[in-house]
Amino acid sequence: MRPLIDLAYRLRRFAMALLRWQTRGVKAMAFDPEGRLLLVRHRYGRSDLWMLPGGGIARGEAPADAVAREVHEETGCRLTGIAPIATFMTRAEGRRDTVYLFQAQTCDRPVVDGVELAAACFFALDALPDTVSPATLRRIAEWQGGRVPDGRW
Repeated sequence: MRPLIDLAYRLRRFAMALLRWQTRGVKAMAFDPEGRLLLVRHRYGRSDLWMLPGGGIARGEAPADAVAREVHEETGCRLTGIAPIATFMTRAEGRRDTVYLFQAQTCDRPVVDGVELAAACFFALDALPDTVSPATLRRIAEWQGGRVPDGRW
């Protein structure tokens, strides 16, 4: 199954770059009651990196609704107290991408969906794994410093 997922991921990225698609997505900084941050590892792409959970926004869907749906679909966690943090624009991977970042809480324990995710776990901010993605580390540093993000993912 993993080779098929990787192939589909690479083909999708190629098509998006070729057609210069504009995409909209969401990411969540979801915290448990102990203040630990939810991070996920995907089964495709850079599967060694821990990242913020999230995904795409459906046509006509509000970003806040999308972040709640995506996190629940991938991890089983229901979000409460969803609040916007920032909006980022990127042209990475050859496409125009808008990413809405939210902060939220959950009391649920993550259970991976077995399709998109290889792992999902809460981490204390002072005990993050060594393989956290650079973009995720930037978002955490900005959030901790209360600094207004520069708008680039």
